Amino acid sequence: MQFICTLHKAKKGEMTKNNNSINKGDYLEFEARVADLDCQSGELQKLSSVKGIDYSVEVRRLQQEQVAELKRVYSSLTAWQTVQVARHPKRPLLTDYLELMVKDFRQLHGDRCFGDDGAIVTGLGQIGRERVLIVGQNKGRTTKEKIACNFGCPNPEGYRKAISKMKFAAKYNIPIVTLIDTPGAYPGVGAEERGQAQAIAVNLMEMSRLGVPIICIVIGEGGSGGALGIGVGDRTAMLEFAYYSVISPEGCAAILWRDGSQAPDAAEALKLTSKDLYKLGLVDAVISEPLGGAHRNVHECVYSVERYIVSTLRELKRVNVEKMLTNRYKKLRSVGSLTDELRRKTQVGKERIKAALDAIPKKPKIVPAKV
Repeated sequence: MQFICTLHKAKKGEMTKNNNSINKGDYLEFEARVADLDCQSGELQKLSSVKGIDYSVEVRRLQQEQVAELKRVYSSLTAWQTVQVARHPKRPLLTDYLELMVKDFRQLHGDRCFGDDGAIVTGLGQIGRERVLIVGQNKGRTTKEKIACNFGCPNPEGYRKAISKMKFAAKYNIPIVTLIDTPGAYPGVGAEERGQAQAIAVNLMEMSRLGVPIICIVIGEGGSGGALGIGVGDRTAMLEFAYYSVISPEGCAAILWRDGSQAPDAAEALKLTSKDLYKLGLVDAVISEPLGGAHRNVHECVYSVERYIVSTLRELKRVNVEKMLTNRYKKLRSVGSLTDELRRKTQVGKERIKAALDAIPKKPKIVPAKV
């Protein structure tokens, strides 16, 4: 049955072409050597077709060097480089997962209160043999789509829509899968007037006691309460080069250093990568990405996510509901309980931030003149 989504109606062939092809402008700053090798390989292939000379040996050698360089670079990414990969313009978005992973998707609209927020998409579908409710954050691919879904920053009506559909799924014993990809909840005046903080807080409370399995996966950016608003579940997983943080690196740098250029240092101090969060026990699993990131092989990445969802759902459905709810609540309440270990692991970053704050020149306090 044909997939229906009001925000994205690209055909599979078009999506594959757009996501799997790496153009000249798609390389990141730290991939200069990879770009050079790809350019040389492409030039030799063109010469081979024009002049009829066999350059297959040279092309194969360049491709082997390119694979080796990708392995070297992506095996030791810094936190800031990981953030750049998570924001890559060709990284698979929610609509790509719905297109390739979900069968018979039927979108559900509206929060029955204010409106239908385009940044959060909800709907029923089938993953593997499991009938599930999908709740995901959509960032949009084109400029028009980005504007329509507010660049992936949900409003309160988005979170109210999400919890409303989750309660519907719990009523009919349908498991829930959330796909997190947002820089954060929308901070506008209108959103605050309509109860942004309350909407997120209500979701945290309600999700903690829904009597069906809930799987949460960070597929790109996991920013602040915007991500946490649909991020309470029995299992929390991250893609290898996604990030999950209380604030964006730029926002952290602007607050602490008053300088957005300090974002790389902020990213390092925030411990926002999948490896760091897995070590700290804040995520349950890290889903491996294809060599060079998800944007280089969308189908393989989506398949890895699908395989994780199917196996985890099979495991969670064996657990008694009361025990599942107890474990979920304990998991939520245990966040931050390893205070001593967290303090020890983040002490270096804290000291670096404190030193930077001390180095900021103090402005003299202005004393109002006496009248």
